[in-house]
Amino acid sequence: MLELLRQPWPWYTSGAVIAFVMVVLLFFGKSFGFSSNLRTICSACGAGKHVKFFDFNWRAQTWNLLFLVGAILGGFISAEFLSNGEAVQISQATIQDLSELGISAPNGIQPEEIFSLEALFTVKGFLILLLGGFAIGFGARYAGGCTSGHAISGLSNLQLPSMIAVIGFFIGGLFTTFVLLPLIF
Repeated sequence: MLELLRQPWPWYTSGAVIAFVMVVLLFFGKSFGFSSNLRTICSACGAGKHVKFFDFNWRAQTWNLLFLVGAILGGFISAEFLSNGEAVQISQATIQDLSELGISAPNGIQPEEIFSLEALFTVKGFLILLLGGFAIGFGARYAGGCTSGHAISGLSNLQLPSMIAVIGFFIGGLFTTFVLLPLIF
């Protein structure tokens, strides 16, 4: 059984699991999304006393906090106990595109030139992560949810704002990939 968990699974496995989770959430009247957890955590810590945005019944979102904790624990267990130690398998075209940007193929999960402590403590690496984190946080708040919330939950509920947000995410991703990344690297 452990060997089955350690090997790469087919791509369609995640789609089936996501579909199953969505059906269960819809059955119980819940919607999927991670970006709301920060608001819930701030509210639980008392931020609602000072900022009206955080003044709501956070206990109704306890299930989503458990989902967040489960995702973190699952990631830790997967990385520490179920990883076979091999680098992530990416296509030759991706490796070539990365090398054109001066980034080597990952030896683990991510490229070291971007996601390492050494990269973090450079001005360029720090600014990339800081501005990227700000863009993700601001964008998720401004769009009313993150990519997973809109693309998975919002589209499964046939919400037009989620369709517009997902189209915006794709346009932003294409712009970043083909215009900004070559300028940054």
